[in-house]
Amino acid sequence: MEIHLTTPLKTEDLEKLKIGDQVYITGTIYTGRDAAHKRLVELLEKGEKLPFDAEGQIIYYVGPAPAPPGKPIGSAGPTTSYRMDPYAPALLDVGMKAMIGKGPRDQTVIDSMIKNKAVYLAAVGGAAVVVAKSIKESKVIAYEDLGPEAIREMKVENFPCVVANDVYGNDIYKAGVEEYKR
Repeated sequence: MEIHLTTPLKTEDLEKLKIGDQVYITGTIYTGRDAAHKRLVELLEKGEKLPFDAEGQIIYYVGPAPAPPGKPIGSAGPTTSYRMDPYAPALLDVGMKAMIGKGPRDQTVIDSMIKNKAVYLAAVGGAAVVVAKSIKESKVIAYEDLGPEAIREMKVENFPCVVANDVYGNDIYKAGVEEYKR
């Protein structure tokens, strides 16, 4: 099924999603990888505010290439998500509603998605140039010292993803293996 979502995300919209659904996102999404996630969780542990309001938001695990002339961003393909697994539950607990990356998540993250009614979306690896075309604006909002891994605020239009984990704990990576076994 093809579904269009606008940020910030609402729980009732996410409850309709099933693994395998094609999702197109329009609105604001944030970027961050390992080092940025570590800093975000450290802020939360100190009781400090994040550099953006996480409520209903999406974080995309990407370290984009520099923007070519006239473009808001360079190639922007997803990075492997398991490196963010130690940090994801803390961000979900403060209102983050979706994560975008590639590859499966550990059970702790899946349990946190169920608890927080959040989803994990897979972006197509190897199609970074195609994904970048849906990014209309991009600006660094925190941790500029991290270079490509800085946190960016991006305006996107019809950003393509597939639901990999839904709010009910279904996992496309496990379901795909089971389907293939049959």
